[in-house]
Amino acid sequence: MAGYAISSYGTFLNLVALNLYVYAVTNRALAVGAFMTVRFAAGFLTGLVAGPLLARCSAKGAMLWANLVQAAAMLLLVVVPDAHHTASLFTVSAVVGAAGTLFMVAFRSSIPHMVGEGRTTWANSLMVSWRSMAMVAGFASSGVVVSLLGYTAAFLADMGTFLVCALTVALLPMARDAADDTGDTGEKGGAEGDGGAKGAEGAEGKIRSSAALAALGAAPALLLMVALRGVDALGSSSHNAALPVYSTRLDADSPAVFVSVFWCVWAIGNVLAQQVLRRYAKRTERAVGSLGFGLGTIVMSATFILAFAGFPWTATIVIALLAGAADGLTEVSYTSHLQTLPSGLRTHAFGLSATVENLGFGVGMIVVATALDAFTPLSVVAVAHGAAILVALVFVAQVLWQRNASRKATADSDEGGSGDAGPARGSHRDGAEVSGG
Repeated sequence: MAGYAISSYGTFLNLVALNLYVYAVTNRALAVGAFMTVRFAAGFLTGLVAGPLLARCSAKGAMLWANLVQAAAMLLLVVVPDAHHTASLFTVSAVVGAAGTLFMVAFRSSIPHMVGEGRTTWANSLMVSWRSMAMVAGFASSGVVVSLLGYTAAFLADMGTFLVCALTVALLPMARDAADDTGDTGEKGGAEGDGGAKGAEGAEGKIRSSAALAALGAAPALLLMVALRGVDALGSSSHNAALPVYSTRLDADSPAVFVSVFWCVWAIGNVLAQQVLRRYAKRTERAVGSLGFGLGTIVMSATFILAFAGFPWTATIVIALLAGAADGLTEVSYTSHLQTLPSGLRTHAFGLSATVENLGFGVGMIVVATALDAFTPLSVVAVAHGAAILVALVFVAQVLWQRNASRKATADSDEGGSGDAGPARGSHRDGAEVSGG
């Protein structure tokens, strides 16, 4: 977590520095948009292959090389000749987008192996808390670092953070990871046996990938959950693009004030939510679950819409606090829920999720940026986050219906006295069940 937080600081620092550098090199705002598009496109494509890739190689090795490759990309920006700066920038954009996505898929899917199945909520909450603080620190220091030390210092600092993260990954005493458990996919993994878990290559790997994706497709609630995450990413693109515009309209002389205060308060709300979640998980030994994800998405989207409604500062601070808390709740509940899947399906689910999230955010940035030229920030954010609220309402209804159906089936089974041991393994996963085939 320490290495991840340090690299997250470098990522957010460079998110600002790289965008400014692209504009300084090209002198075109369109180039900044193209730079971000390449980054999200690379992440989108990587999400498609992350599951099959991690089914064949060590998750620890994938995390290590993802950090080393990103460190090398930062070094490239420092040593490349001026004549090749534009080409190197887009190369770095693609590398960072792809490697960053691969790292996150491997990291999130490996957390149950690092801490144990019963402590995933605690670990995810810790991850979100530290990332939120790293985000605020990265954004807050980016202007100072670039202004006083220059772009080269920012790139070298980011390279150093990736190297630190790579070192912490190298020191991880991971006894097992996703690559060791490709055959452990519930009833579906029985055909491979011990040999399939270690030596399956080529056609067998493709068969496992297809079986995993087919199993995901057999769980409509899980696919709806991932789809909601994608729509939520589109909503996130709207408030990220609209905040600078809205802040400038509030105070043209100091446009950074509202954005800075909003994100700082948002981060405080996020961290406070993680404290509550960790205590809840410790006291009840339960995760928030998919219902918490759906309800949290509704609250988060609603508060982001209200943030652009022109309320006084006091009310806006409360809104930002609630938005951060709800955002933290959705992140932890979503990640923890996908981690309940068997290992062979988990990496595919996180890979699919990364693809959908990158697609939603990338498309959203393009659509929202265009819409902000013609409509107010409030209307644009209301439409984008309103769509997330509608999908979340459908998802919550699906989860509640499934819970009631499960309870009714259990009650009928008890009354029948059939002597069965209960519902089949994996049949009640709070909406993310995987068919036993």
